[in-house]
Parts: sequence; C-alpha cells; structure tokens
Amino acid sequence: MASLNVGNLGGYLREQRRNAQLSLRQLSEAAGVSNPYLSQIERGLRKPSADILQQLAKALRISAETLYVQAGMLDEREREELETRAVILADPSINERQKQVLLQIYESFRKENGLGTETAESTEATATAGPAGKGAGTGSGDAGGDTPGTAGGAVNPPSH
Repeated sequence: MASLNVGNLGGYLREQRRNAQLSLRQLSEAAGVSNPYLSQIERGLRKPSADILQQLAKALRISAETLYVQAGMLDEREREELETRAVILADPSINERQKQVLLQIYESFRKENGLGTETAESTEATATAGPAGKGAGTGSGDAGGDTPGTAGGAVNPPSH
C-alpha cells in the first residue's frame, strides 16, 4: 500500500516538473537532490523524507503540504487547516494579537463543527496565554461586543 502512495507521489512530481518545464536534471539541481534519486522517486521506487519533499516543493514553487498529502504523510483536511493557519500568520496587514484572535475564532468554529485538533488546542492556548488575554479584540468595530473579534466581543461560542 505504501508503494501505491509513492507511485502516486512520483506521477504527481513528474507532472509538476513538466508543468514547470524543468528537466529531471534541472529539478535535481534546484532541489539539491541527486538525479538518480529523483528518478527513483518519480518511478515510485523510493519514498522520500519530509525534508526531501520540502526541498522539491521549494524548487517546484508548490506547497510542501501538497506533496505530503501525495506521499500519504498528511491528510487533505490537515493540509487545508495548516495552509489556512499559514495564510493568517503570514498576513502583514494584521498584528500578532489580531492573528492570534483570528486563529482562536477559526478554531472555535472548527470545534463547533466537530473538527477540533490537538494543533488547534495548542494554538488556542497560545492565543489565550499571550498579551491579548480574555476578551481580546481587534480594537475597532462594535464597542457593544456583539461581534466576535471586536472590542469586548466574545471569542468562543457558548457551550452546548
């Protein structure tokens, strides 16, 4: 069964390499992986480590998480969650406190829908333990506190 995942990964890598108009040799040089090893990965004979996948993803300019999913190392839903978190954390237009509050709101919705994870719990702990504290908001918006994420607003939905 693992070879099936590796085969899927190899075909996917080959497709991405061709879409990027790179030869096997060019990709191997860009990723810092030997040409024979990359060829074996593409043919489904080798299962690369997460580090190698990350190097390949960087050279192909694609998400490493996408390759992790193809390799069977990461569930599609986990990839989407990680990418959502990464986008929030990388947004330069909001400050760190706002990012943590937004992640906390995101996680409360996931828990409400039965999708909470351990990663989410650690994010929530970070968000509540930081300087934002209880009732943290964006500092703008409805001062009455009816809207989550605004000044004085509730961050977590009520428990059922």
